[in-house]
Amino acid sequence: MSEPKHRIRALYTATTITVYQAYRPAIGVPAARDGRFPAAWKRDRMTWIKPSFLWMMYRCGWGTKEGQETVLAVEISRDGFEWALRNACLSHYDRAVHPDQAAWKRELRAAPARVQWDPERDLRLGPLPYRSLQLGLSGEAARRYADEWTVSVTDVTPLAHRIHALVREDDLVTAGKLLPAETGYPAGAELLAHLTGA
Repeated sequence: MSEPKHRIRALYTATTITVYQAYRPAIGVPAARDGRFPAAWKRDRMTWIKPSFLWMMYRCGWGTKEGQETVLAVEISRDGFEWALRNACLSHYDRAVHPDQAAWKRELRAAPARVQWDPERDLRLGPLPYRSLQLGLSGEAARRYADEWTVSVTDVTPLAHRIHALVREDDLVTAGKLLPAETGYPAGAELLAHLTGA
């Protein structure tokens, strides 16, 4: 079965969804140790969360890029994640969604969350012909993410390095078996109609 152009692919349970972020160790290590973001984590800045493990690996270079050496799996409540989707705006103007650019700009200024759809990645981090979600949180959404929605924070840097090593050894079968079991998240039209566009 072919993949839809837009789909949230994620590891999730009945009550939680796992998203990924990468930070410098000064933020990532205490977050994983304490299960919550430290005081140094800026709650007034935009933060981007990615349900796709491989898209996060593409973004952080398997945890090798400066300032992104600690890769975190952050388990958050599905209620919180879905609140963010309901209150999100596309990060770019789309004539299929917005009546005009001015309306989109007004929506963008007011929305506490924004959505980008970026090409999903394969194990070699090459682009695939379908897109996965990035969710940017600011203001109220960022504060809720850090202080209300977060259920657990796990340092998955060793996993990232292990999979990367297998990919470099050209053992894609073993590498693939170590990936988080991401499937299509059950987000219906009510959650995504205003976020997918053309």
